[in-house]
Amino acid sequence: MRAIFVMIKCEMGEAYRVAREAADSIAQLSELYSTSGQYDLLGKFYLEPEQDIGLFVTDAIQKLPGVKDTYTLITFNAFAAASGDAQGNR
Repeated sequence: MRAIFVMIKCEMGEAYRVAREAADSIAQLSELYSTSGQYDLLGKFYLEPEQDIGLFVTDAIQKLPGVKDTYTLITFNAFAAASGDAQGNR
């Protein structure tokens, strides 16, 4: 599985409805956060290696009622802190 992050801009007043709809209908959704700034939601999705990212975003996310725009971040590697505190101190 590979992770992608999608920032979602919603129509005015639609962010919570879009979030509920995404949580209920997109199996690949791992986490979804409300955010401040240009975009209203940030979603983390896990896709199969052979799954087409562009097709997934346009079919599963951009077609949700109330979605105005998206910005997709493709990830390469995941890093975790070593045992110790959040800064990786041992």
